[in-house]
Parts: sequence; structure tokens; C-alpha cells
Amino acid sequence: MTARQVLGRGLGALIPERPSSEPEKKKNLQTCGIEEIRPNPFQPRKKFDDAQIEELAESVRQKGILQPLIVRRQGDAFELIAGERRWRAAQRAGIKEVPIVIRDADEPEALELSLIENIQRENLNAIEEGEAYRSLIEQFQLTQEEISQKVGKDRTTVTNTLRLLKLPQEIKESLINGLITMGHARAFLGLEAPEKQRQALRKVLAEGLSVRQTENLIKRLRAKEKTAPSPKNPDWRHPLAEELQRILGTKVNILSRGKRGKIEIEFYSLDELDRLINILRK
Repeated sequence: MTARQVLGRGLGALIPERPSSEPEKKKNLQTCGIEEIRPNPFQPRKKFDDAQIEELAESVRQKGILQPLIVRRQGDAFELIAGERRWRAAQRAGIKEVPIVIRDADEPEALELSLIENIQRENLNAIEEGEAYRSLIEQFQLTQEEISQKVGKDRTTVTNTLRLLKLPQEIKESLINGLITMGHARAFLGLEAPEKQRQALRKVLAEGLSVRQTENLIKRLRAKEKTAPSPKNPDWRHPLAEELQRILGTKVNILSRGKRGKIEIEFYSLDELDRLINILRK
């Protein structure tokens, strides 16, 4: 069975729960020194809660590691595919040997297995989950429908999680740190201008607004955007510049003198310039 055939079938496809014989059990389940294992560079989880690791470490001290780590061979050592929280907890608990299941996986397979297994099993925050979905799309050319089938989640959930990656970093960090919920973050997507989104976030945090209150706030702000001043208004350049910024995804200045003027479009790398040229050509 190939790596792709087992993906989406959960932990049971990776680790047989009830081996049919003792030799098969020994083949699939081994132990190794904890110092022989190194972390997975493709780990989708970026933030490990210290209190949760300590809680898991206490459980490991009392009951041991009940579920083996999934690893692959890397030279004389092993690289984690799934189970980094258990590995960290075992280190903290002072465990010297841990149960492992060795997968014969090359780097692309290891990355795909790691991402999907972590999405299925670990409690990733929404941004980490979105980044994992994006990796599956960009590196494995999976569609959102294929991802939803593999991880056992509705396609709408996958789509909405990916959309969160478009938010400003300030909002994403607030979501990661638990200052706002996914419901709050999704509401901010109703505003197109990043600065408007950040302003809305500050108001939500300052006033402790609920998700429903945040949605109402976004509706009011959107209504104001629709009543932007016309070119006859002295401030006509600002809303038009904002509209161009939303379209181009970069800073835009409109300079005018009488009936003449110019539009300045900023770019910060040659790749950025190529992207802007492609937009303008379309």
C-alpha cells in the first residue's frame, strides 16, 4: 500500500490497532532511545503550549506513552512524521526510550503524511491548519475537495480556513494567541482594506466585542465604504488609492495638480514587479 493510499484513513491506516500475529506486531512496533529522534522540519504546529506539554508529560510519567510515534529513518537517526507533542512530553518526563512505528517514506511522502496526520489528530490553531492546507495545495497540487476527503472535513471548512491566511499578520497573531476566535477572524474578511481590518481588530479587542457584535461592526464599516466621496470631493484621491491598493495588493499614491496627475505604484522586489505587471496586463 502506498503512502497516498493510506492518507485520509486516519491513524489506523498508519498503525495497525490489532496485529494479526505477534511477529507482525514486532515488525510494526519498536522502541528506540529518545535521543535518536529529531523533530520534523515540516511540522505544521508552530506554537506548543507549555502548560499542555507539562500536563501531557505528567500523564506520560504515570501511564507511559500509549500511542507510538511515527518516524522515518534519516541516516543513523529517526525523523518524526507525527507525534511531536508526545516526544516533547516524554523528554520533559525524563523518558529514555519511546515506542515508534517506522514508515518507509521519502521526503515528499513524509511531508504529506505529517501534514495530514497532524491536521487529523492534533489540535492545530486555525492559522497553522490553513498553512498546512496551503502546503498540500502548493507542494502536492491537491484540490480543496481532495484535502477535505483526506482530512475528513467539509470542503467549506477547508475554504474558510484558507481564507484566514489573507488577513493581516496582526489579526492572525491575535487568533493564534487566543485573543479572538475564528468567528471574529472570519468577520474581518468582510472588509477589503487591511488597514480597515486592523482598525476593526483594535476596536474588538478594546471593547471585548462578541462575534455577533463584530459582524455588526463590519456591516457598519462596509456601509461607510460604499458612501466614499466622489472625485469632486477634495478628498477624492484617498478612497480611489485605497481601491487600487485592494486590487493590486500594494501601496498606491495618487498625485494631482489641476486636471493632471500621476499614479505611483510601489513594489519591493522583482517578483513583486512581475506580479503587478501580470495584474495590469489582465
